[in-house]
Amino acid sequence: MPTVPDFHRQRLLETRVVTVDDVHCPGGPAHRDAPEVSSATHLVFPYRGAYVRHVGDDASVADASHVLLFNEGEWFQVSHPVPGGDASLSLQVDAGVLRELAAPELLHDSEPLRFRTQRLGLDARAQVLVALLGHSLREGSAEPLEGESLALVLVHRAIGPRTVRIAGASAARQKLVERAKVVLAGDLARRWTLAEIAADVGVSPVYLTQSFRQVEGVSLYRYQLRLRLARALDRLAGEDDLSTLAQDLGFSSHSHFAAAFQQAYRRSPSAFRQHVLASGKSGKARVRPAP
Repeated sequence: MPTVPDFHRQRLLETRVVTVDDVHCPGGPAHRDAPEVSSATHLVFPYRGAYVRHVGDDASVADASHVLLFNEGEWFQVSHPVPGGDASLSLQVDAGVLRELAAPELLHDSEPLRFRTQRLGLDARAQVLVALLGHSLREGSAEPLEGESLALVLVHRAIGPRTVRIAGASAARQKLVERAKVVLAGDLARRWTLAEIAADVGVSPVYLTQSFRQVEGVSLYRYQLRLRLARALDRLAGEDDLSTLAQDLGFSSHSHFAAAFQQAYRRSPSAFRQHVLASGKSGKARVRPAP
């Protein structure tokens, strides 16, 4: 009988407006865990590893390119097709504030507040915000007001009317893309070919390419690059050798990694690392994201 794996949950911030938890899971079996019910409507931002959240027939890959949306009282299950465990920031926001921040098409009109979709894609700026929020709160370098402000900026960036994009593809295409994302997450550093991924999910390369762009709005390569760079955001503060980090993440060289990081986040890997280290040492967070 499937069991729910042991989670480690650390409360990073709790105010009347927002609660932020850092949730770590050691992983588990590839099949579904025991059913769970969400105690509150909240947002989950994975930043390390990957897993799959199942709500009825809907299966959503949880990785650093997405935010997962949980509804109060909703039953779900989790499976772990990718070994190694995972970590996420979980944000619970006051319902009134959440209604102000979210794109109207994301929410049901009824009470209590509920989301209409299970997940949304994140852009590069949102990924940086996840990294900065987690680091500043774990290090204790952000005062509550700073933490609240950064958390709400992240929520608005993730589900606000200017940035939200809801996939319009068929259910079959969405399921195909979710399978392809599991393949990519299984070996983040591997230099996949389109033919290899297509063979793994059982479709032609052309159909996979078209479906992935329709669902995610980016190519398979660009999606994999986002995952690699998000992993770099998580690891940079603890890495002294950026060349080794680049190699671990599948980049051909340090310069390739640095150029991709600069293009995505508008700052170099070294500058980002210095930024988070300096905020931790000073005891005062400078949490403004790159413009």
